[in-house]
Amino acid sequence: MRPLEDIRIISLEQYGAGPFGSMHLAELGAEVVKIEDPTSGGDVGRYVPPYAQDGDSLFFESFNKNKSSVLLDIRTPAGREVFHDLVRSADAVYSNLRGDVPAKLGIRYSDLQDVNPRIVCCSLTGFGMTGPRAGEPGYDYVLQALGGWMSLTGEPGGAPQKAGLSLVDYSGGFVAAISLLAAIHAARRDGVGTDCDVSLYDTAVSLLTYPATWHLTEGYEPARTHHSAHPSLVPFQAFEAADGWLVVGCAKEKFWQRLTVVLENPDLATDPRFATFRDRDRHRDVLVPLLEDLFRGRDVATWIAMMSAAGIPCAPIHDVGEALTDEHTVARGLIAETEHPHWGTVRSLRSPVRVGPPGDDTRPVRGGPAMGEHTDAVLRGLGYDDEWLDALRAAGAFGPGKDS
Repeated sequence: MRPLEDIRIISLEQYGAGPFGSMHLAELGAEVVKIEDPTSGGDVGRYVPPYAQDGDSLFFESFNKNKSSVLLDIRTPAGREVFHDLVRSADAVYSNLRGDVPAKLGIRYSDLQDVNPRIVCCSLTGFGMTGPRAGEPGYDYVLQALGGWMSLTGEPGGAPQKAGLSLVDYSGGFVAAISLLAAIHAARRDGVGTDCDVSLYDTAVSLLTYPATWHLTEGYEPARTHHSAHPSLVPFQAFEAADGWLVVGCAKEKFWQRLTVVLENPDLATDPRFATFRDRDRHRDVLVPLLEDLFRGRDVATWIAMMSAAGIPCAPIHDVGEALTDEHTVARGLIAETEHPHWGTVRSLRSPVRVGPPGDDTRPVRGGPAMGEHTDAVLRGLGYDDEWLDALRAAGAFGPGKDS
């Protein structure tokens, strides 16, 4: 058995952050029942261009592997009845909506504890369910701006830049998954569920980590650095070689000593200006231009071979295609293949979360579900028969004129 096969999660999720978080739980075996609103066309991620057609997209496929989809309008009395039956059968209700929406939809613990006292209600919102911004929508771009990230990204003197990926969304998904699992553990131990008030804002600010500690304690002012350099360790940055770019990371003094040998400039190691971390940081305006001139003298492959032989942390700067075809990507089994009626073979990325012996890659993978694909199967699992399902359809539980 996979480690989470005894967990059922009812998920009111959409777009990126929420589905990203639950996808890792699904790959670990959790049953993730994705509730899609028939009045809004389901998860908006189904329509994200450019690869979108007939209510499905490659964006959606990237975040919804191994899940089930149930079409349900929980705002209707009939839909609410079905939702409560699902809650009775579940360990958690998981959502990523605006901070004031969980109360409006009645999906907090206080709303559902009488239905299932052990239920965990995990809400991943933009700004949380408390505070002055609780009612505001939160998106990754907005959070990177508010959280200070964009002020630190890019070259000094240039325009503020966001990270190339939606890292607040994805980190928020991981935070929500951890919170949900911890709350389920406590509910099983104590017999009482709870809320998990998780936010993208909290995630973004918390990821400021040690620069925030430096600022709050010693008044340090974080700033952008030349060529993505580390704020205090030198050299630890991108360098331009004769034919491209590479990263060199001297995170220990021994790596700096070895680098001076590789660069055929051992005198740098004995120069008192560059003797220690603190010395090199103090004199980075002198040292870095010297290193840049030296790195331009050979191509990337030569530098990588020389530094790797010396045990110095380094890497070529890959584009996306190179990262996906790297031999280590292949060896680690990070690419999943699923079949789709329109896209054919969909190749996407697997979860990095692993439980089991090293090298064990037997985790099954299913593609993202069609909207409402599992409505009948999931409800029949609750004991619903044909007559009951027909009555629910007539009452609008699956949307006006919709069929599961």
